[in-house]
Amino acid sequence: MASASFDSIPSLNKAWIYSEYGKSGDVLKFDENVNVPQVKEDQVLIKVVAAALNPVDFKRMLGLFKAIDSPPPTVVGYDVAGVVVKVGSQVKKFKVGDEVYGDINEAALEKPKNHGTLAEYTAAEERLLALKPKNLSFAEAASLPLAIETAYEGLERAELSAGKSVLVLGGAGGVGTQVIQLAKHAFGASKVAATASTGKLDLLRGLGADLAIDYTKENFEDLREKFDVVYDTVGQAERGLKAVKEGGKVVTIVSPAPPAILFVLTSTASILEKLEPYLESGKVKPVIDPKGQFPFSKTLEAFVYLETSRATGKVVIYPIP
Repeated sequence: MASASFDSIPSLNKAWIYSEYGKSGDVLKFDENVNVPQVKEDQVLIKVVAAALNPVDFKRMLGLFKAIDSPPPTVVGYDVAGVVVKVGSQVKKFKVGDEVYGDINEAALEKPKNHGTLAEYTAAEERLLALKPKNLSFAEAASLPLAIETAYEGLERAELSAGKSVLVLGGAGGVGTQVIQLAKHAFGASKVAATASTGKLDLLRGLGADLAIDYTKENFEDLREKFDVVYDTVGQAERGLKAVKEGGKVVTIVSPAPPAILFVLTSTASILEKLEPYLESGKVKPVIDPKGQFPFSKTLEAFVYLETSRATGKVVIYPIP
């Protein structure tokens, strides 16, 4: 397929970028003159409409993965939803005008892209992107990729299957809200339990949790019932070992983890494509924090909110002009 594009693509674009490691409030800056990335033969250029923030964004900015990171300057952001405006010569899956979404970094921590998604334009390999479900807004679509792919991969690694039970630690967070829904609808769990603070218990039930546990009032490891799988999103894997059945599995996305299964997401559009029927039917829904939609100009405030660790579901930047 020959390279195709919009004629009006600029050479420079507006973006949020950091040139040294540190706290977001100290190092993240708005820059109106960042180079639009060049598109490789297997990539598409996306006019970004919405992007989502993830804890990995500010942890990377802090320099926690410095040894394996692509060094700054870095445009922040992993999750994107937008419109294809240019395709590389080898791209077969998409054409100019397609509405797409995805997590643009195949490896989350190992040499991720220097030009992320908090910009007017970003580039990504076609294998990392899927067509945006028609029933989702750009903001809703942007909220999903990293979280829903992480949720799915963790449940696969834990070998959750129909008839098994699962306990989700941190059920109201970006990943946790998706774990609850996928466990119930995509994996056929017989029972889904999840932890959250008092005000978020109804949300857990609404997402499909059979048992909503208020962690401010009870310790999940004291429950008489034990679970086939414990999925830890908040760094409580050691406690999770006390809640798992003999022969069951604890999976976590927070280190240190032993002897739980610790993993870092490998992004791929195949999961998004596999889950499309659940998203289009509304069985699995995006969860955006009620206060968590910020305009592009308020990206710093969005990071301040994310860094409180109190957000419900995802924090999204929309619209991106």
